Amino acid sequence: MKYVQAAKFFLPNMTKNGGYLEITDAGKFGRYLTESEKPVGEILDYSHSWIAPGLIDTHIHGLLGHDVMDNDAEGLNIISEGLLQCGVTSWLPTTVTGSELQLQNICQTIAQNITKFTGAKVAGINFEGPFLTSEHKGAQNSKYFKDPDFHLLQKWQQAAQGLLKQITIAPERKGAVEFTMAARQSGVTVCLGHSSATFEQAQACVQAGATTFTHTYNAMSPLNHRALGMVGAAMSLEGINAELICDGYHVHPNAAQILIQIKNPEHVLLVTDCMSAGLMPEGEYMLGELPVIMKNGAVRLKDSTHNLAGSVLQLNIAVKNLFDWNIATPKQAVEMATATPAKSSGLMNWAGAISPGRAADFIVLDTQMNLQATYLDGIQRYQAQ
Repeated sequence: MKYVQAAKFFLPNMTKNGGYLEITDAGKFGRYLTESEKPVGEILDYSHSWIAPGLIDTHIHGLLGHDVMDNDAEGLNIISEGLLQCGVTSWLPTTVTGSELQLQNICQTIAQNITKFTGAKVAGINFEGPFLTSEHKGAQNSKYFKDPDFHLLQKWQQAAQGLLKQITIAPERKGAVEFTMAARQSGVTVCLGHSSATFEQAQACVQAGATTFTHTYNAMSPLNHRALGMVGAAMSLEGINAELICDGYHVHPNAAQILIQIKNPEHVLLVTDCMSAGLMPEGEYMLGELPVIMKNGAVRLKDSTHNLAGSVLQLNIAVKNLFDWNIATPKQAVEMATATPAKSSGLMNWAGAISPGRAADFIVLDTQMNLQATYLDGIQRYQAQ
């Protein structure tokens, strides 16, 4: 048994100043103890730091030169190890649009190797496509776009051995409502994005069971005062979650602030949309089958559109950005990268909170929200230099 001493703990639905957090010999969280209950045993001294749950990145394509679309178990493990540098302890490997067979093979590779990944824990698989629309394709390969097909989803889910947790669709595509109903009944989270949908089309999918908007503002029909579009739907439909990429390139800080004020942190989840150039030097990379250029902290397609093509954002930096931009409190910023993504992707029973009995996956932050250390199952796996 050991204990973590800290200046602040981000606990479920509250923060506590000072005290101790019990870590069992099995690598699980135990009780929180106040300063007056000083325990006897090994104490990890973070008395000038803050303790938060490990971050959860539910929308990430790659890192350190590797891409989920490479369909390479070794590369996936390199991503999982690298994510510990970002404070991430759980993640959803996220595909871009590809062929039916390619996506099936990726599902098989992840499912067959899930127990072998040694870094941040693979909590499932996220499909960004292929049921998207060309007008707002972003950095997706539109030659693979098609109408939603639940039988195809079932085929991928079988290959994934039940690990396929969520999928993004465009609400205006034929059969989107019926697909949403069937997917939700099967336990898959349906997200809406890469879409030219009207407010009414988006609303119909939400009423059918869709719960999340994919990287809100980006690659979707904008808000107009007479035609609300996808952005208006994301903002105004109650109880619906909205992804947000807070790198300063995808969304202006004040636009991020507006969304957070409207939705509240319990319905805004920070994602990175990071691709293979994350934690790498500037240069040319690939996102799926599409060549991109990473320069000055942004990734863009090499073609004539120069569309943003994912990001090189780290989730701990997204959390810090909200704090530095003065648009969220530390508690709110942490919530949007832990509890909210856990709820959005159906992971709330085992990740996203410091609760007794759960795996002791947590991070250490300084008072300026800089990442100091990452712990997995109670063991330190990353220490900032």
